[in-house]
Amino acid sequence: MTPEIIQLDIAQTLAMAAVLLLVGEFVKKRFSILERFFIPGPVIGGLIFSIVALVGYQTQTFEFEFYANIRNLLMMVFFTTIGFSASLELLKKGGVGVALFLLAATVLVVIQNTAGVALAEMLGLHPLIGLSAGSVSLTGGHGTSAAFGPILEQAGATAALPAAIAASTWGLVAGCMIGGPVGTLLMKRYKLNDRPATSQGMDYETNLATARETKVTNEKTVIYAVMLIVIAMGIGSLIVPFVKRFGLTLPAYIGPMLVAAVMRNVIDWKNLTLPAKQIEVAGSISLSFFLCMALMSMKLWELGAIAGPLLVILCVQTAIMGVFAYFVTFNLMGRDYDAAVLAAGHCGFGLGATPNAMANMDAFTVKNGASVKAFFVLPLVGALFIDFVNATIITAFVGIFS
Repeated sequence: MTPEIIQLDIAQTLAMAAVLLLVGEFVKKRFSILERFFIPGPVIGGLIFSIVALVGYQTQTFEFEFYANIRNLLMMVFFTTIGFSASLELLKKGGVGVALFLLAATVLVVIQNTAGVALAEMLGLHPLIGLSAGSVSLTGGHGTSAAFGPILEQAGATAALPAAIAASTWGLVAGCMIGGPVGTLLMKRYKLNDRPATSQGMDYETNLATARETKVTNEKTVIYAVMLIVIAMGIGSLIVPFVKRFGLTLPAYIGPMLVAAVMRNVIDWKNLTLPAKQIEVAGSISLSFFLCMALMSMKLWELGAIAGPLLVILCVQTAIMGVFAYFVTFNLMGRDYDAAVLAAGHCGFGLGATPNAMANMDAFTVKNGASVKAFFVLPLVGALFIDFVNATIITAFVGIFS
């Protein structure tokens, strides 16, 4: 039986993604467990559609073909906005705590990828499947999974996209489950009964204000933000073919991301205005549509062959996260109460996403006492630095194991 091929052009692909975004948000509001674990609406809508596509494939009645070029453009926009978040000035203003936590998060990224690749090879899988169950999905989350999944598949890792999406969803749940126990064990072992002063030796509101920058939304700032993104993409698109002449192959998004990072730091250096909020909104919109489109085209039937080994890798990665937070994050961040809170948050951050980390720390501090330092350090690293670092390290691993 030959299935009917349903082809969607650019307008229809965008419209379908928009409908699925609405469906995802509707379903998320109806099921509290999805809200509790911060499952993104685009993931829910995209997964629902991919299940429909799975039914069509299994029954050989219909298949979908989407306009793919718009997805590539949205991915480039997303990574360009990440580049604009890489501010050395903010890293310096964040102090030693931000730098140390970024170091811990960076080391974890390398460990996750190394462990994932090694376990995949031991279990007879393509090494890049291990990368899908490494920092791509865990530290990176669903957005990075949707961005790198197709790239890993093009490099030879069949089912890398559904594997990464499944691993991301696992991480959101596992990160919330182990954060509290890790923090509690640290509290008991080191008898961290003394609550920190609310000031934490820093002016929290002042430091946070430096990260917020401009929040004014008007027509001129929106146009300014779009111009910066488009210019970075245009200049950055010249870098990849240029370096290819010297035998170095880079993904298309790397050039725009690096150019955006340079532009951001020049703007900081010249003390110019950066429409940070508008750039963030552009990145969020592009990510939502890109993520939904990536899941729409996901082939769930390819996941069955690797489900067992993937589960083994994810169990090991969860154990690694717990051990890392307990022994490395806690010790590196000062072996005090704030460090215990950050260790609990790092479990949500390293396996899931920044909202999961904030939920872990909120639940922990409600019971044990406030930690202004932890609530300043972790979101600053999560919002401004880790995506840039993670994407760079993942690209290096892809180059090695392709």
